[in-house]
Amino acid sequence: MSVLVGFLAGLVAVTLKNLTYFIEALLEKGISISQNQLYFILPVMGLALVYLYVKFIHKHPLGHAISSILFSLSKNKGLLDIKKIYSPLIAAPLTVGFGGSVGLLGPAIESGAAVSSNLSRFFHIEAKTRSLLIACASAGAIASIFQSPIAAIIFAVEVFSLDLTMLSVLPLLLASISGVLTSYFFLGNETLFNFSLSEGFRLEDTLFYIVLGLGTGIASVYFTKMYFWILSLFKPFKSPKYKLLIGGIAIGAMLYVIPPLYGEGFGFINDLLDGRALIALGNTPFNDYLDNIWVVIALLFGITIFKAIAMTTTFAAGGAGGVFIPTMVMGSALGNVVAKIINNIGFGFQVNESNFTLIGMAGLIAGVIHAPLTAIFLIAEITGGYQLFVPLMITASISYLITKNTLDYTIYTKELAAKGELLTHNKDEAVLTLMQLDDVIETNFKSVHPEMTLGEMLHESVSKSNRNIFPVLVEKRMVGVVLLDDIREFMFDTKKYDSTFVKDYMHRPPEFIFYTSDSMKQVMQKFQDSGAWNLPVIKEDEYLGFVSKSKLLTAYRRKLITYTR
Repeated sequence: MSVLVGFLAGLVAVTLKNLTYFIEALLEKGISISQNQLYFILPVMGLALVYLYVKFIHKHPLGHAISSILFSLSKNKGLLDIKKIYSPLIAAPLTVGFGGSVGLLGPAIESGAAVSSNLSRFFHIEAKTRSLLIACASAGAIASIFQSPIAAIIFAVEVFSLDLTMLSVLPLLLASISGVLTSYFFLGNETLFNFSLSEGFRLEDTLFYIVLGLGTGIASVYFTKMYFWILSLFKPFKSPKYKLLIGGIAIGAMLYVIPPLYGEGFGFINDLLDGRALIALGNTPFNDYLDNIWVVIALLFGITIFKAIAMTTTFAAGGAGGVFIPTMVMGSALGNVVAKIINNIGFGFQVNESNFTLIGMAGLIAGVIHAPLTAIFLIAEITGGYQLFVPLMITASISYLITKNTLDYTIYTKELAAKGELLTHNKDEAVLTLMQLDDVIETNFKSVHPEMTLGEMLHESVSKSNRNIFPVLVEKRMVGVVLLDDIREFMFDTKKYDSTFVKDYMHRPPEFIFYTSDSMKQVMQKFQDSGAWNLPVIKEDEYLGFVSKSKLLTAYRRKLITYTR
């Protein structure tokens, strides 16, 4: 299954890439003839086509690719809608091909994961293995796109919080190999980055790599904060039509001034790696000033600033795509800027600009995605060796530390973490996230009314119940509870049967569990803080049932055994 999933995910990635490049090739001549003026129209056209597809065919919001997979792993037993197989293959090429400043990796992983999920469902594979096969699909897609099998495995472990064991390593390895072989079969020796190192690590450059790490760390924080800020700017627009119109025009204006923002940006990265910064910048309104190196540096820094803006605007306007590759573009520009400043500041220092371009990419990946090992091994595999391993570790670790200490969560995980729906490498939290509140709610409790007499309660509820707690309800709304211990000393005093009422014995529960807002982690914390053995569950102000500590701990242990085996 892992070999099959790796092959299919690789095939999806190749298809997605070719569809997008086909659209870009069709539009390229028109852009050249119009002297970049088509940039103002194309993003709006692409976003409009995506909007029409979503409204009339897909009929559901597209959502963020990686976040939707993480949600399915934590709360939906790894089940993904069959529409997610083909929707990324339609929406992403339309978005990116027409100029949307996003990547294709996220959609490739989403489509591959959906293929894996639905295959698992067809073969009746249980949830834990299904989750592993979804991780295999992501490894296959990444290995196919970058031809980097080791980084693909590490990405699956870091981003999907996979529990790395010998039982999981082998399927991931097979899927990754399968994805790489698929890429070679359909694309031959064609690679995204036609680059080989001309110079390795020099000890005297260590301080500059530290500076680059600091820069990429700050840029990663900026990238993430800008993402959520721009999304919040678009929230007041209720109509998707207004969003795509405003977003499309904004993207077009940015593309006119900074053409490298168009699409994914792999051509831009390759030009920088080959030392062709002027070609990388393309035809801009500042062409007459490009003989001044500081103008070139300013324009490259502009790409560092505006890539995050253009990418998020594409998402906010309704486009489909990924975050990973825009992160690489931004990092490559920043790394090149730092190298050019060092080389031209006048102090006699000389560093290799291509190396800094590569390591800048690693710094942004480590910071934005919180995946430092993926960043290190991806760039090492792209360069075909480990000569830059030391500077990669320096820059990636500094960037990751800065971002991790500033932002707890990434673009992928922030919203899921806020809802308690995020799997992490913390086994305790992961098991609690995988648990469902519905599985531990018990409803076989006899309810009572506050105006019932003690005699009525004993005859109608206590004598017919095998539980020692009784919810006190008024029209399904809980007003208190009565424990068997509360009435034990009065149960055989017949004089109190008609003279005392439930309201005389009831009291407030030590804590409530709120069905719609409390995560399983919060539920466990409430039991710990209150010391209670049973806590009532409230849904939309109505009593739903109780959760008992014994059932909760039993369910927790069963899930832990399943998760870790």
